[in-house]
Amino acid sequence: MHAMQYEITLPADYDMDIIRERVASKGHLLDDYPGLGVKTYLMRERGVLGSPVNQYAPFYLWNTEEGMSSFLWGPGFQGIVRDFGRPVVQHWTGVAYAEGASADGRARVAVRERTPVAADVHLPDLVADTARKTTELASEEGVLYAAAGLDPRTWELLTFSVWEHAEPRTPGDIHQVLHVSEPERDQLRKGTQW
Repeated sequence: MHAMQYEITLPADYDMDIIRERVASKGHLLDDYPGLGVKTYLMRERGVLGSPVNQYAPFYLWNTEEGMSSFLWGPGFQGIVRDFGRPVVQHWTGVAYAEGASADGRARVAVRERTPVAADVHLPDLVADTARKTTELASEEGVLYAAAGLDPRTWELLTFSVWEHAEPRTPGDIHQVLHVSEPERDQLRKGTQW
């Protein structure tokens, strides 16, 4: 599993209905995309759910590198580049994935927490502990799924969870979920990713 996200930060007075309409008209285009486990179309709106910014920030869990690469080099991502410029694409090597207690629920919000990993942290202990915590997070009431990844370039740990209610009980940046494409969510390997 590979986690991927890009963030497009928009002006403070940007009409976020433009993003809502974009997702409503184009979100379904990845509903059957090969290699894609799940794409969660995310938005942060200034002053809503504690967000200080307006931002479009879709989040992906890929089953295959081929799927991720074909998306990045294909027409879907080129539409983002055309409309907003080429964003930095963050990606994390998968550590863990777990289906949640409310796996079939309707996604309303997602929480992303990014944590720097200190140089003296023992990595095998960190990823084992993170995998355990991901499973615990997924068992919380209202969680559809949870995932964790690690960027070995920047040594940043990522935790991501999707919730069916707007009051998640975990730290991090809260995003509104506009749409979910999940063509191969059932094929995402559960548990540790090594």
